[in-house]
Amino acid sequence: MTIKVTKIEEYPLVLNATHIAEIIGVSKRVAYEIMEKSGFPLIRIGRCKRVTKEALFKWLNEQYI
Repeated sequence: MTIKVTKIEEYPLVLNATHIAEIIGVSKRVAYEIMEKSGFPLIRIGRCKRVTKEALFKWLNEQYI
């Protein structure tokens, strides 16, 4: 199994489930489940689900406080 490590700065400003899965280290399916949680800063564009990079890291930090 190969782990792809990307610098946070290299990710786009608006992230999709694949990006979230890579950043958090979970499967894409679990990333979609996380995106549906209450309080997650989800942006819906039609059927697409996105989150800004800044909002994702703010939300992650709030989960551990």
